[in-house]
Amino acid sequence: MPAADTVLTGARVRTLDPARPEAGAVALAGGLVVAVGHESDVRDWRGPGTRVIDLGGATLTPGLTDAHSHPVWGIEMSTGVDLTAVRDLDQLRAALRAAPRTGGWVLGWGLDHNAFGGRPVHRDLIEDSLGGAPAFLRLYDGHSALAGGPALTAAGITGPRTFAQRSEIVCDADGAPTGHLIEHAAMALVGALAPTPPPAERRARLVELLSEMAATGLTGAHVMDLGDGDVPALLSTVEYEGHLPLRLRLAPWCMPGADEDTLAELIGLQGQRGRHWQVGGVKLFMDGSVEGGTAWLQHADCHGQGTEAFWPDPEAYSRAVRVLDAAGVRTATHAIGDAAVRHVLDTVAALGPRARMRHRIEHIETVPDDQLARFAEIGVIASMQPPHTAYTRADHTDEWSKRLGDERAGRAWRCRDLRDAGAVLALGSDWPIAHHDARQVLATALRPRGAASGGRALTGLMALEGMTSHAALAAGEEAVAGRIAPGLRADLTAFTVDPVTAGPDELAQAPVRLTVSGGRITHGEP
Repeated sequence: MPAADTVLTGARVRTLDPARPEAGAVALAGGLVVAVGHESDVRDWRGPGTRVIDLGGATLTPGLTDAHSHPVWGIEMSTGVDLTAVRDLDQLRAALRAAPRTGGWVLGWGLDHNAFGGRPVHRDLIEDSLGGAPAFLRLYDGHSALAGGPALTAAGITGPRTFAQRSEIVCDADGAPTGHLIEHAAMALVGALAPTPPPAERRARLVELLSEMAATGLTGAHVMDLGDGDVPALLSTVEYEGHLPLRLRLAPWCMPGADEDTLAELIGLQGQRGRHWQVGGVKLFMDGSVEGGTAWLQHADCHGQGTEAFWPDPEAYSRAVRVLDAAGVRTATHAIGDAAVRHVLDTVAALGPRARMRHRIEHIETVPDDQLARFAEIGVIASMQPPHTAYTRADHTDEWSKRLGDERAGRAWRCRDLRDAGAVLALGSDWPIAHHDARQVLATALRPRGAASGGRALTGLMALEGMTSHAALAAGEEAVAGRIAPGLRADLTAFTVDPVTAGPDELAQAPVRLTVSGGRITHGEP
């Protein structure tokens, strides 16, 4: 037999393979797992050039995958001052006064809606801190932003506008824009003018970011966008210059108004790939965010909003999904509110049995009892992000909970209920909406925060499956990934603790001993 490239020993191996759940050693060759067993079982795979690594009692698992992330587009989204730690208006104003000017602009990201203390989001609250500079501040949800007066002027925004998708330029009683821009089309009017990183900086930041992600145990990510269309060229350039630290699977967006030519273009993108990335699937939106009033709800929120879908004609969404499904394209639909989730489930149910396990719903922040079992019955994958719960509060005094009311806030992020109902549950971070640290995703799944803290948590095994075997199912890659078994990808994560039995505090801080993506060590042993 040919010699292995790498042999890993001295580990507790949690394979997640029912045929052999645990082992002590693994051999890797050509980017694949070639042997799993006791040390005696892999001894014959050693050759003169084989690298042998003793993991010193670490727990080796299938490589972690972030099932919902934006590492490429997120570089633009996270340009400027980090506002994630801002908790009130005084802190916000201080951060803006000290913020560096980027091309003359004040840019910021990660701003929590709760920082406004219940006040409407308005540019008057920040103008005195900007020194006359144009400002574009992204709120944490990624679906809204606050623009200052000079930025609105530069974009020619003087009042409300009508959009093809559900978006809004918020205006006061006199019709003057407040600076609050809700949803992508409105945000883009100003965002398109704001400075963005030059190509070389963008590439460097991407590699740095992916390396940081690998250090938390991630070996791959499901990327829920294709950026501005130049992402394949960007990734190809990175691979020409070196290697991608993570395996990336990208899903371009399908937006309202998509016609036959647009759908054909999306279908044609499928399978485009490099060494460690590929286009696979399409991302759609059925609604927006609770805090922005654009989550599609069965009943209006406390502001009388939330009763409309992101697609003005929901049936047009369903037609697009039918076309994509007929072409064999997997879809992932952003659906936060109960009405949005119901419509996606109804759409996939109408496709029939052939669509089982080919479509997924992202976020699912509030869902009633009568929809839980449908995920398993129809074969729709649930994709959720436990760290999002940190933007809410257990006493429901946060903006998300107040918008929904106690009843709907009481069914927040029902990860365990979905698992118990038989659903496949993939877990992720949604970076830069929440931090990309995979350990935080796992730890928060074990101890949900805020409005979700009253619900039942996932077990350690369920959480691990959410970032391994269930993430593989969500991508249709269960035959090649998500387990440690001969013939599968050599994507592996070694923890200094056992993620199945460790408590959330211990797991959140535990060093990652080794990360291997495609047989190449991306973190740990040189």
